[in-house]
Amino acid sequence: MHPWLPIFLEAMQAEQDAAINTLDAYARDLNDFVGFLTRKKVTPEMAVRGDIENYLIELEANGLAKSTRARRLSSIRQLFRFAFSEGWRTDDPAAQIRGPKRGRHLPTTLSEADVVTLLDNAQTYGKSPLDKLRNTCLMEILYATGLRVTELVSLPVAATRGDPRMILVRGKGGRERMVPLSPPAREALAKWLIARDVDLRKKHAKSAFLFPSRGKKGHLTRESFFLFIKGLAAVSGLDPRGISPHTLRHAFATHLLANGADLLSIQMLLGHADVSSTEIYTHVLEERLKELVLNKHPLA
Repeated sequence: MHPWLPIFLEAMQAEQDAAINTLDAYARDLNDFVGFLTRKKVTPEMAVRGDIENYLIELEANGLAKSTRARRLSSIRQLFRFAFSEGWRTDDPAAQIRGPKRGRHLPTTLSEADVVTLLDNAQTYGKSPLDKLRNTCLMEILYATGLRVTELVSLPVAATRGDPRMILVRGKGGRERMVPLSPPAREALAKWLIARDVDLRKKHAKSAFLFPSRGKKGHLTRESFFLFIKGLAAVSGLDPRGISPHTLRHAFATHLLANGADLLSIQMLLGHADVSSTEIYTHVLEERLKELVLNKHPLA
C-alpha cells in the first residue's frame, strides 16, 4: 500500500466518520489505481491528469460499468484533494477531470405477495427452532424498517429491549434515526429475544448484538445474511438471482409509496442524506403505471 493511503483512510474515518465498508471500498479502488500507476512506472507524487485519464480509459476497455468508473474517479479525486491540502502536492491533477455520468437504474423490487411468501417461509426455514426464530425476526424487521443490511445485522440488543415500538438506528456517516416496528416485527422480536437469551446462557456467553455470532465481528455477517436470503428465495419458489437484502429495502420503500406515504417520510425512514436518493422510487411507480395503462386499459 502506498504510504499516502493509510493516512488518507484514517482521515476519512476521523473527519467523515466513514463506515468500515466505505473505507474498504476506498482502499480497493485506490490500490487498483496505484497498481496501474506502478505498471506505468509512475507514482502518485508524479501523476498528471493524463495518467488518471488513461486509467479511466483502461477501466472502460476492461468493461467496467459506468457506476464503477465513476466511483473509482471519486476516490481518486478525494485522495488528490487530500494530498493537496496536506501539502504533499502543489497541484491537484484530478480536479478538472469529468467522469462518466452514472446511469440511473430502476431498483429491482418485489410484489407485496412475494414479500408475504418470503415472510411466511422464513418461519420454517432453518436447521433448528432457534434458527427459524432468528430468521423470522430478521425478515420481519428488515421489511418493517427498510434497514440497510449492515444496520440490521449489527443492531445492538440494548436498542430492542422492552418491547419497543420504535428503535434507534445508527446509519451511514454516524447519522441516527428512529424507525418504527410493525406488530408482526415486534412479535417476532420478542420471541427471538427469549430464545437468544436462553441460548447464550446455555453457552455461558454474552453478546452486545441482537444477532450474535462466534465470528470476529461478534454478529451475523452481511455475507451470511446474503446467503440466507438467497436460500430463502429458492425454497419460496422465487428466483434467487433477483433477490437480495437490498431488494427487501427497495420493496419496503416502494410499497410505502404505493400506499400513500410521502417521499420525505420515506427519506427519513431509509436514512437518505438527500431526498434525491429517494426520488428513484417515483420512477418505479411511473413504470408500473405505464404497464397498468398499456396492459389493462380497455382501449390499449
